[in-house]
Order: sequence, then structure tokens, then C-alpha cells
Amino acid sequence: MRDVAIIGVGHTKFGKWETKTAVELFAEAALQAMEDAGVEGKEIEALFVGSALPDFGEGQAMINVHCTSELGLGQIPSTRFEGACASSTVAIRDAHMWVASGEFDVVLVGGTERVLPMGTPLATRTFAMAMHAVSEVPAGLTFPGVFALVAMLYSKTYGIPLEKLREKMAHVSVQNHRHGALNPLAQFYRKYGDLKVEDVLGSRMVCDPLTLLDCCPFSDGAAALVLCAAEKARKYTDTPVYILGTGQGTGGAMGRFGEELIRPPSRVMSARMALKKSGLEPKDIQILELHDCFTPAEIIALEGMGFFEWGKAADAVEDGQVDIGGKIPTNMSGGLIGKGHPIGATGASQVCMIVEQMRGNAPKGNQVDPVPETGMTDTMGGSFGTLSHIVLGRSRR
Repeated sequence: MRDVAIIGVGHTKFGKWETKTAVELFAEAALQAMEDAGVEGKEIEALFVGSALPDFGEGQAMINVHCTSELGLGQIPSTRFEGACASSTVAIRDAHMWVASGEFDVVLVGGTERVLPMGTPLATRTFAMAMHAVSEVPAGLTFPGVFALVAMLYSKTYGIPLEKLREKMAHVSVQNHRHGALNPLAQFYRKYGDLKVEDVLGSRMVCDPLTLLDCCPFSDGAAALVLCAAEKARKYTDTPVYILGTGQGTGGAMGRFGEELIRPPSRVMSARMALKKSGLEPKDIQILELHDCFTPAEIIALEGMGFFEWGKAADAVEDGQVDIGGKIPTNMSGGLIGKGHPIGATGASQVCMIVEQMRGNAPKGNQVDPVPETGMTDTMGGSFGTLSHIVLGRSRR
């Protein structure tokens, strides 16, 4: 298997888009990525698109076909990937394997979604379709409910009083909103930059103990990347970023998790797989973009990936260990909470943000110094149903 490089990235602003379809948003991000890479359409050999809900958001099935047509890429192979919120991470993982195998030399990959036109009731319902349709959805469980349960179980398991845990969770929101306020591509750019813990605790209750500011928003947007065989990368760019390892794990209905709800095996397996393939350990990773759909989600992800011991990440967040200058700078883009969460685009966005960090191009105030040599992304689809991880580096393995 060959090494694979990322040679171009593109990213729309996340937020509310009333004038563009999901196809048009993907085309905007893809054209940016192609221009960034110095690649012409005729050089793209295949297209991989992550999109979770285009059928419900816009009534558009086979979105990959129309993305290919919109870009004028001809009759090249194109494939849509659906892994709920991990859709475009799974797409990147597959694109990487196709290039690594030698089947293709240059491919385009990314994700796109328009969720806001659905409105909150329909969007909440369609998001919940990623859970078990027979046992969980009829019980009224939604994703805020899942992570309210996570918070309750974390509090009980590790003996942290719930009110104290809420304060620790609030630090996730404060930090990620601060970073999002500095990111021009973020949904909450120039907003919530001076958020305080008490603001999070005092915002409207969504699902006890989660308040509105413990939750990521509904979002529209797209992100895209151009991948190529590593030996050809310098033909296109002086700053390639290499995919060092990928992983993917599968979960199931939450009733099968029990206490593993706060230690999901799908995440543990996927993260270990990606790290093993890269030849790295958690201590070697210098920057991280992870799936903070809700504040307790960031805490258990940090533990599941091996950055902190079980039951210790809540304290680490409160102590600033995941902020800039800390042990492992996390979600410097704003994460899902501050940057936004257009489901199918989130995984590709995470990779784009790591690439910009490794190029030294992150927004002022969010750029890690020195420029990171290694980074990692974590994306979760459904209630731990699909977990996927990507390890990136400025140098080849």
C-alpha cells in the first residue's frame, strides 16, 4: 500500500445557507480544494461524498452523482457514504484506501449537508433515525437524551456530583465557543467569545443536565479535500499533509452497551486501529479535532482515545489541559459546538482544520505554536454506531 497525501482543502462557511443547495455547497468547497491543490478537473479520477440526510433535507438521493455533474467531472466513479455524523470521515478513509491501493492517483473527497431548512422538530427526528428504530426511537430517545444519559452515568461511575460535573462540562463549551469566535468559517464566528461557565449553566435546559450551550447547533455547510499518491504530492504543493493511519469501529443499540456507554468499544477499537497503523501513540499526537456534539461527548472521547485515564478527562478540561498551550490542544477550530455541525461535512471539516494547523494557516489566536507535526480526528456517527479516526502528519511514515 502506498502512502497518501492531502494536497488541497476547501471549506464553506458553516451556518445557515438559504441560497445554495447541498450540491452547490459541495461544489464550492471542492473547487476551493482543487484550486488549493493546483489540480484540474480532468485529473480527478474518482469522487467520494459523505452526506447523511440529503433525502430528507432536500429530497435529493444519489447526491454524489449530482456533485460530480455540478463539477463537470464527467463519468468518473462517484460514491455516497452514509455513516450519520461520521459520513465524510468514512468517505475519506475509503478514498485513502483506493489511492493507497494504486487504483487511483488523484481523488476528490468530502462531505456536505443542509439541515437547517428542516426546522428543529424534523431535524431532531431525522437525526434520531441513526439510533435503533425499534427499541430506542419509539421510547422517545433523541441525541440530547443519549448524552444526558452519558453525563448521568459518568457522574455516578466516577463519583463526581452532578452539579460539579456540569461545571466541568461547561468548560468544554466555553473553550470551544472561544475558538469558534476566532474562526471566520465557524457558525458562531465573533459570537460567544467571552462566554462564562455561569452562562452555560444558566442557558435554557434542553435535556437535564444538558443546557442549550452544552449542545452543538444544527448547521449547513461543506468541506472537501484532494488526495493523491504521496510520491506525486510535491508536484502539486510544497506543504503536503500525509494520512498516516485510519480506523473504523462499529457499535449497536445502546441497550447492549450498559456501563460501556461512557467507554464505547467502537471508539476504543477505531482509535487504536488508526494509531497502530500510524506507528504512533496518544502521547505523540500534538493536536486533536474530536466529536463534541455535546459537552460530555468531548470528555468521554478524550478518554476513549487514550489521551486521559478513565474518569480523568473532566478534570483535565477544567484545568485547561486541552486548550492551546495544554497537553493536547483540542478543537482549536471551535469543534462542533463552536464551528457548527453539518452532519455529512463534519469529518472532512475536522481534517481540513488539522491541515490548516499543520500549514501554520489557522486563524490568529487558534494556531498552535510550534506548528504541529502530528494530528488526529475523531468522528462519531449515531449513538456510537460508527466511529472513525484519521491520524495525520507533516512527514511520511
